[in-house]
Amino acid sequence: MNRRIILYFTGRLICIEALLMILPLIVSAIYKEDCYIAFLIVITIAFSLGMFLTWVSRPRDKTIYAREGFIIVALSWVVFSAIGALPFVISGAIPSYVDAFFETVSGFTTTGASILTNIDELYQGSYKGILFWRSFTHWIGGMGILVFVVAMTSSVSDRSIHILKAEMPGPTMGKLVPRLRDTAKLLYLIYIGLTLILIALLWAGDMNLYDSIVHAVGTAGTGGFGIKGDSLKSYSAYSQWVIGIFMFLFGLNFNVYYFTLIRRFKDLKHCAEAWIYLAIASVSIIAVTLNIMPLFDNSFGEALRQGVFQVGTVMSTTGYATADFNTWPQLSKAILFVLMFSGACANSTAGGLKISRVILLIKSIRVQLKKLIHPRSVNTVKFEGKNLDNDTLVATTNYFSLYMICIIAIFIAISLDGVAEAAIIAGEGNIIETNFTAVVACFNNIGPGLGMVGPAGGFSFYSPVSKIILSVAMLLGRLEIFPILLTLAPNTWRKHK
Repeated sequence: MNRRIILYFTGRLICIEALLMILPLIVSAIYKEDCYIAFLIVITIAFSLGMFLTWVSRPRDKTIYAREGFIIVALSWVVFSAIGALPFVISGAIPSYVDAFFETVSGFTTTGASILTNIDELYQGSYKGILFWRSFTHWIGGMGILVFVVAMTSSVSDRSIHILKAEMPGPTMGKLVPRLRDTAKLLYLIYIGLTLILIALLWAGDMNLYDSIVHAVGTAGTGGFGIKGDSLKSYSAYSQWVIGIFMFLFGLNFNVYYFTLIRRFKDLKHCAEAWIYLAIASVSIIAVTLNIMPLFDNSFGEALRQGVFQVGTVMSTTGYATADFNTWPQLSKAILFVLMFSGACANSTAGGLKISRVILLIKSIRVQLKKLIHPRSVNTVKFEGKNLDNDTLVATTNYFSLYMICIIAIFIAISLDGVAEAAIIAGEGNIIETNFTAVVACFNNIGPGLGMVGPAGGFSFYSPVSKIILSVAMLLGRLEIFPILLTLAPNTWRKHK
């Protein structure tokens, strides 16, 4: 194993995080807030540490293989979160480091689950720089920390595809253009372009520039950290429509935008995942809208806006809210709960299983059923115009099995939390519903669940141990399990002959 390249990349990433913190420092300075000191302290410490690691571990061989790629990704996300939590603690916005770590992991993994109960006080007080950093972590983590590095550097080889495979969500990560660095740049150009358009549209409505930027970066990263206690409920219908539409747009596979930009419209018909994603969203919106109309005095327009927004926020795993869907009819809650699992498209900024993986699971089941009837038959499975080999189908099935095992194990672990159980009972919530949807919401990087962790609730009542467990769940979900598990496995670090 090339341990020097792992330390070298980690050092460079720490330096990059220090540079990224300059933006919230500037915001704090503009609003004349004392929390700029917290950013200044962390920037100094992080940059010094990053430069030291880069200097002492400069490798001769910068080739990255699969094992190093997985470890770099896992360590980078943990280190980014550990350092990113410091401004919250030093500024006093979140005094507990465990709480700050949970909030920061939730930010970078674009989950949007929060322990903050005084968000309005922070927004109205002298913490706009802190709240900007909190939402900006969504934008950084949305496309991927390592994708940014690959886009900005010229010193890594094309074998760094192992980094993108380990970090980009979904089962079909590949290169859009021949050079890996150009692929990363292209992804970020699309990402930045859509973000800027969203900022402009929100600023044209009832949001000021600060609110527009904060909500745009949160939407782009499909994160969902709001800066008000009611999330987006107090903003205009125009702003809610704009964000609702863009949540769906950021849930699309970015290949769709690439084919559109280069006018390869014929290739769009092969983007089966995107079409199925839009079809599922449309059916869900219609069902939810009709189901909740009585709650809005049978106003189809109001019910449609709420249906579009809540289906969009759950399916894209963004987590913003314009209503407490915890109080909606059972059918609507059931639809939203199912959508928590499916998520959006691969190669997007959304979480969840991904539509493409769900499709492959269904195709795998069909193949097995055919083999039971015709054991000697050869079944060719196609997806988006390509023949899939058996290894791909097996890998998808194995991932789903591991996915369910992780959810069940984490659910059992936090069910041992007596502190949370007492809080749920005191709040007259359902323990099973709250704990299970908390795990699903964290693992699928959604944010709000049902019960006490619904849109009107939060995760503050969990014990420090449960918050750490749920933080691990968010990292496992964002990195799709394998990078974290491989990094923790002792065999990964042994020298192989």
